[in-house]
Amino acid sequence: MFTGIVEEVGEVISFEGMKLTIHAPEVTPGLLESESICVAGACLTVVGREEGELSVEVIPETLSRTNLSELKAGGRVNLERSLAEGGRIGGHMVQGHVDGIAEVSAVEKDGDSIVVRFVGDESIMRYIVPKGFITIDGTSLTVVDRDDEGFSVAIIPYTYEHTTIAERTAGTMVNIEVDVTAKYVEQMARPYLEKLLADHAGS
Repeated sequence: MFTGIVEEVGEVISFEGMKLTIHAPEVTPGLLESESICVAGACLTVVGREEGELSVEVIPETLSRTNLSELKAGGRVNLERSLAEGGRIGGHMVQGHVDGIAEVSAVEKDGDSIVVRFVGDESIMRYIVPKGFITIDGTSLTVVDRDDEGFSVAIIPYTYEHTTIAERTAGTMVNIEVDVTAKYVEQMARPYLEKLLADHAGS
């Protein structure tokens, strides 16, 4: 479990086969093999660690749902270690289970903040509400607004400077994890809605 508060922006050393190796001197001290770590929003397992470096394995299922296949040496990724028992939850409860990707459609200044707009598939959009939680490349953010085409978030300068969001321009893809609460609500409500519609159709 994570909180969406990025601890470090690591630099990709190599991505060969399934093995992704990242230079990350801030999060590696005390990190153990088999631990989970959030890499650009995806929960992955640490399979190797050396001083200042960590390695994870990325399977085809993860590649098919994320933007990790685009990573190359020199690329940068948001990193967060798993939440420690008793730790503060500064963002929101994040699973590290990426629901899909969205495309940046616009980046604009709004005073001292930066507003980023995204276009997302219906499979993501139906869970997004204004002022709701969203995780973008592992960063916990708040939705400003949404319409039939997409949604936007407003980012403070600190977050802009300390995550990879500053590198996202129109046309680039980001990993999205929606608030899991919305998915549970949908699943629990679906049988009642289906019955209501069936009763209405039969009346």
